[in-house]
Amino acid sequence: MSDGLNIAIAGAGIGGLAAAAFLARQGHAVTVYDQFEAPGPVGSGLILQETGLCVLSELGLRPAAEMLGVDIHRLWGVAAGTGRTVLDVRYEALRPGLKGVAILRPVLFALVYEAALTAGATIVPGTRILNAGASQGMLTTGEGKVLGPFDLVVDALGVRSPLSNLPRHKLPYRALWATLPLPEDGAFRPDALEQRYEGARKMAGVMPSGRATPEGPQTVTYFWSIRAGDYTAWKALPLEDWKAQALALWPETESLLALVTSHDDLTFARYAHRTHWPAVQDRLVHIGDAWHSTSPQLGQGANMALLDAWALSRAVAQTGDMHDRLRSFVRMRALHVRLFQTMSWMFTPVYQSDSRVLPWLRDRAAAPLSRVWPAPKLLAAMVSGAVGSPLQKLGLKPAR
Repeated sequence: MSDGLNIAIAGAGIGGLAAAAFLARQGHAVTVYDQFEAPGPVGSGLILQETGLCVLSELGLRPAAEMLGVDIHRLWGVAAGTGRTVLDVRYEALRPGLKGVAILRPVLFALVYEAALTAGATIVPGTRILNAGASQGMLTTGEGKVLGPFDLVVDALGVRSPLSNLPRHKLPYRALWATLPLPEDGAFRPDALEQRYEGARKMAGVMPSGRATPEGPQTVTYFWSIRAGDYTAWKALPLEDWKAQALALWPETESLLALVTSHDDLTFARYAHRTHWPAVQDRLVHIGDAWHSTSPQLGQGANMALLDAWALSRAVAQTGDMHDRLRSFVRMRALHVRLFQTMSWMFTPVYQSDSRVLPWLRDRAAAPLSRVWPAPKLLAAMVSGAVGSPLQKLGLKPAR
């Protein structure tokens, strides 16, 4: 096999584009296939943790991401009925200077998209990938066209990837979200993701999410937790009735909710929990949500995809046949993936579920215990993605 490989990437999301940029920089012929005529982002604002920021540094994108994003130093959640603080994660508990950077997903997408093009990757829109021949390195489109052969095929098509037929556990709770202008009333902390809970059945969140352009206005992303089966009923409910519920949970969101004038202003986000094993099949490798997907409670999705992209590029740069290189990729990422899949599975029902017992325990026991050493440090490590030491394993250095 020659040093210059012919590589296909299915899916122009954050992970797929980052992988394309890294691999094209190594001199490989990289083609990214996306089903949309104009590839674009899907999803709300997100927090780039130190893990994802370190990967962006390798692409030269961290300064731009930090300029357009906003620094996050705390995750803070309050039980609406009692006023108890039931979630309080401070990044500095792990180490001084640590932070997250909240950013609009379209902004992050634009950065990695341009990086992939600049590196020399070819992006082919309007191509829906339906199947892959893992042993031959082939792809089949929705029109029946066969693409390839490729030395390597990267599945970056997300949790509903047709290149995987493994089952996924659809999570019972989803979210409605909207990106809105930052209110001028100062009701929300400028450096914190804030949440309000009523048990585990109702949750609202507000997160600063940066700006679309250097001169643009600051924004926030508003979240409302909703049971998946209740979405149709919510659409049929008069909007003012829902607003009354949301304001009862969190009165300070009135200035935000005034900007929501129709149901269509809120986007319904679906979540699923799945880990695709094996992550590698002959010449086919799964990355990002196509390999591991969870609820957004720990906020690791984009960060994990960026880590996968970097690890894959390091593995491909090694010597040996492709099978050995891809096995090296799995070794680099498997522990971190398993740890965060497990932690997400454990923590999600505490904040989004029909359980009465879990939020009761959360409010009365978990919250006080979380303030006792070493819990603050462990919580900060979880939220920042540091559990399992992925940066050290991948040869990345955190900012100081």
